Amino acid sequence: MSEQALPQPVLQGTGRVAYFVVLGIAPGAAAEEGVRAFLGQAQALARSLNNRYGERRISLVVGIGSDAWQRLFPGAARPAQLHPFKALHGARHKAPSTPGDVLLHIRAEAQDVCHELLSHVMQALGDAVQPIDEVHGFRYFDARAALGFVDGTENPQGAEAEDAAFIGEEDATFAGGSYVIVQKYLHDMAAWNALSTEEQEKVIGRTKHDDIELPEGVQPTNSHVALNIIADEDGKELAIVRGNLPFARPSRGEYGTYFIAYARDPGITEQMMRNMFIGRPEGNYDRMLDYSRPVTGTLFFVPSAPMLEALAEGELPQGDSDDDGSLHIGSLKGQ
Repeated sequence: MSEQALPQPVLQGTGRVAYFVVLGIAPGAAAEEGVRAFLGQAQALARSLNNRYGERRISLVVGIGSDAWQRLFPGAARPAQLHPFKALHGARHKAPSTPGDVLLHIRAEAQDVCHELLSHVMQALGDAVQPIDEVHGFRYFDARAALGFVDGTENPQGAEAEDAAFIGEEDATFAGGSYVIVQKYLHDMAAWNALSTEEQEKVIGRTKHDDIELPEGVQPTNSHVALNIIADEDGKELAIVRGNLPFARPSRGEYGTYFIAYARDPGITEQMMRNMFIGRPEGNYDRMLDYSRPVTGTLFFVPSAPMLEALAEGELPQGDSDDDGSLHIGSLKGQ
């Protein structure tokens, strides 16, 4: 990967702690200038903490929403697949589309440095932004979700993860960038815990204790795992890179999962979501949604690290792509 396409730390592990922060840009030109200036400082703020507390492996990824791109960089070329999150309306369940101009994804091995970095970031942004959502996630035992099952088992690794996450020659101006979709899910733990372990395993499609995928013929077609397996027209399975973590406020009975998925083409993640909410075939929706509902949904573009700094300096990407920058998954097998 060329120096100009060096990515932000998208592929860093989930961390023991993560802060997921969605912000809106305040009205006015001064706010827009404030956000642009922050883009040039973002990675330096994370590096400063890493220089002092490197063992805690702190990282920051910054994403920019569809409307924000137009506000911040009018006249610049646009990432080919950057668009507002597409709401989904199934027969029983819905995935809402909610506002968001800037995403901050902070990860570390300890909460104190997550807090410290976010404090510095918000000081740098000042009145340029307004809070929309903030969730503090945590690693739960051996990477389990609040529902008790291991999460992220099928995440690609190494070169496969890079291929899944980062834009390539299909949209060369934005190579090294990525797209990320976030959703905050709330769980009905009383209903979920009323199920037997065997029934829970059928809902998820994996065993609960040892995290083994249920065999064909046993795994229901409406299980979470089954509906998230998609392939291209040549039969190659398509992957995304998840960084999900659970969150909770037990005194309020709030338990959830923050879903965050990076991909070189957001259409892959969107197809998985259509399978979940609309069904494959239609009506055969993901049974996990009977116990878990999304309350947010936003899509962001994640520039490469050099582009993030260039945008702050007013060096805007130019040129129009003849292609739409997608991987052309409209003919995916198993839709």
